[in-house]
Amino acid sequence: MDYEKIVRTLIEPIVEEPDSVLIRINEGTTPKDVLILIAAEKNDTARLIGRRGIIANALREMVSVAGKSENKRIHLRFESFDEEKVED
Repeated sequence: MDYEKIVRTLIEPIVEEPDSVLIRINEGTTPKDVLILIAAEKNDTARLIGRRGIIANALREMVSVAGKSENKRIHLRFESFDEEKVED
């Protein structure tokens, strides 16, 4: 199943800069686990999480339904792009 396509379809209407969103699919600790990392700009990450995590929980619920068809547990993790620190 193409989890990246599912996640991108769900989050594109929510974020302001859909082209800057990075989605990475990783293996979990067990063969049944799939970790999906969503990295976006700081404001977009806040939108994806929502107040009290309401949007993030809804996204997790929808993606977990898709994973159940393959007997997989899907975990979503949200990160924001930070300004890079310049070191001398």
